[in-house]
This record gives sequence, structure tokens and C-alpha cells, in this order.
Amino acid sequence: MVRGVYLHIPFCHQICNYCDFNKFFFHNQPVDEYIESLGKEMQLWEEQLKGAQIETIFIGGGTPTSLSESQLERLLNLIHQFLPMERVVEFSSEANPDELTFEKMQLMRQYGVNRLSMGVQTFDQDLLKVLGRTHSNEHVYGVIENAKKIDFPSISIDLMYGLPNQTMEQWQNSLQQAYSLNIPHISAYSLLVEPKTIFYNLMSKGKLSLPGEDLEADMYGYLLDEMKKQGYNQYEISNFAKEGKESRHNLIYWDNDEYIGLGAGAHGYANAIRYSNHGPLKKYMHMIDQNEKPIMMHKVVTSNEMMEEEMFLGLRKNVGVSIDRFNHRYSETIQNVYGKELEELQQKGFIIIENNHVKLTRRGRFVGNEVFQYFLQ
Repeated sequence: MVRGVYLHIPFCHQICNYCDFNKFFFHNQPVDEYIESLGKEMQLWEEQLKGAQIETIFIGGGTPTSLSESQLERLLNLIHQFLPMERVVEFSSEANPDELTFEKMQLMRQYGVNRLSMGVQTFDQDLLKVLGRTHSNEHVYGVIENAKKIDFPSISIDLMYGLPNQTMEQWQNSLQQAYSLNIPHISAYSLLVEPKTIFYNLMSKGKLSLPGEDLEADMYGYLLDEMKKQGYNQYEISNFAKEGKESRHNLIYWDNDEYIGLGAGAHGYANAIRYSNHGPLKKYMHMIDQNEKPIMMHKVVTSNEMMEEEMFLGLRKNVGVSIDRFNHRYSETIQNVYGKELEELQQKGFIIIENNHVKLTRRGRFVGNEVFQYFLQ
């Protein structure tokens, strides 16, 4: 059963040095036409959406807030026109601090957006320049203040650590400034240098100086300890929330449940099929004009692959993988399928079995990718 919808806005006024998402410089792009194509794609999913109990909608990018007010309003109108909104409890949008005006926020609230997710990444001005970010700390403070005035029920920021030449002191200062905002959700990710990014090109030339593994591990350990002190519950490897403010949309991914992905380069999982849309705008929009879903690749997920995904996605959550849910969902016991792996991981101290759930230990969280490999054949 489909639980969520993701919509991709692939436009940016500035391309960040670390970003590998499908994106295009805003200037001279067919932005208005693209928004209309998104509306037509929603219509193409009408049959599947009819019976769906959509709980969450997430507008991501790219940069959704790169849209003008009129473009943003058109997008929100189309969402209300074609998506079943009756059961939606979380309606999120990503945002850049220097593009999210008071008027855009008012517009979002008017159309039911109740969660903002802002890409802050760091509060160190020098590191912001290294990342290719264009906002300042003042932009962040202003947006948070305005969001509280407009009464956004949930506000989240993203932070990054393991950045080029980043020191522990810089990381600690960024976290302290994040806590001072008094917001209910913080995500914190280590930098991954992905192909087709500026950072990747620099690294391949030996021109990117990154903190070593030990310092990065120390940064993560500090993050875990400080978040707990500040009253944030870690509910996933990289995500921390005050009570009841967890990201319900992202939990759909980690619960290994189904969602529809709309837009150029978007990914989705529906009817036991994982798929991705064409990324180039012309190809995406041409297929929509032909009344075809713009799917580039699709794969039927086998029962074995579903079980693998249940494990490595579910273990990202602090609550872990429910043994009862696994056994019921796959008509197989988790011990029959992964008994040997679970025993070995327990002996290494990477997982525990507690309250009928398989969970990462604190030690296991530091080597999550190594743990996940145990469940991939």
C-alpha cells in the first residue's frame, strides 16, 4: 500500500559542490512547463492514487524554494487538485534559507505545508563557501523566526560533518548554534563524496583534504552524546527529534513501505516495483506529453530482496527491525533466513535483540554500512 508521495523540483540558483541529485541551473530552464508536466504525471498515477491512503507528501530537490511565488502556488494547486489529501498528516518542503521569503512561507502554510526542512549544513561561514552555499547565518535565523511567527508545526535543519578541513571545534560550534534555534528536528550527515560532483573532481586530483576516519568517528560520537543532552531522541542513524516530531515521510523509506516518486530523476516504490524517472528535462517532459509515465528503469523486487531491504533499512532506525512484522510480512521467520548473520553480529557487539526487535548497538551505529552488508547477497 502506497503511503507517501515525493515530488522532485530539479532547479537551483546555485549548484553545491557536494550535490549529486538531479538538478539544473534555474536560468533559461522551462520551469513553468515542468510544473505543468508534474501535474500531468500526477494524473497518470490517478488509478494507483485512488485506493492509496497517502499520509505524507514531500517536495524535494534541487531546491523547491527556487520557484517564484506564482510558480510555487501553481505547484501547490496541482498537488491539491490531483493528490488525495484527506489523510495527509505531514506535508513537507525542502528550503534554502536565502530563498525562503516570508511570503513563500505564508503561501505554503495556506496550502497545508506543515513541515520545513532547511539545508543549513554548517554555521561556519568559511565552510559554507567551501560547500558552495550562498546563505548566511542571518538568513537561517530570520527564516526560523518567521516560521515560528507563521506557526509552522515542525521545522528541521540539515547539518554535515566530515567536511573539508573541518575541525572538531567548528563542528561543536555548529551544533551549539543549532540547539540555540530551539527547533524540534535536526538531521546530521557525514559528507559522502559522490561521482559527478565538484568535490569528487577535486578529490580525484588530490585537492580535497578531508578529516580522517578517526576524527569523523569522534564527530559522530560527540553528536550522539550532545543530542541526548539537549533532549533530542535519536530515531535513525542520522536523525534526531523532540517527542512526536520525527519525519514521518522518511520513516516510510526506512519502514520499507511504498511511495510514489514524481518528477525528473525521482525514484519510487509501488506495487513491489522500484523505479526511477528519466532525469533530463526534455526526455521527462516529452514522455509526459505522450501520455506515458516517464519511467527510465523499473525492477520487480523479489521476496529475497524485500527481506534484505527490510533488514538494512530497518536497522537504520533506533527501534530496529520488528521480528513479528518480519515473520508476518514474509511468511518466513527471521531466524530461518538470517539466524547465522544475527548470531555473528551479536557476538561482535554490533546488534542486540531486545523487545522482539533487532537493533544496532551504539558500537554498531559507527559501522552501520559494515553491518548492512551482512544482509546483502
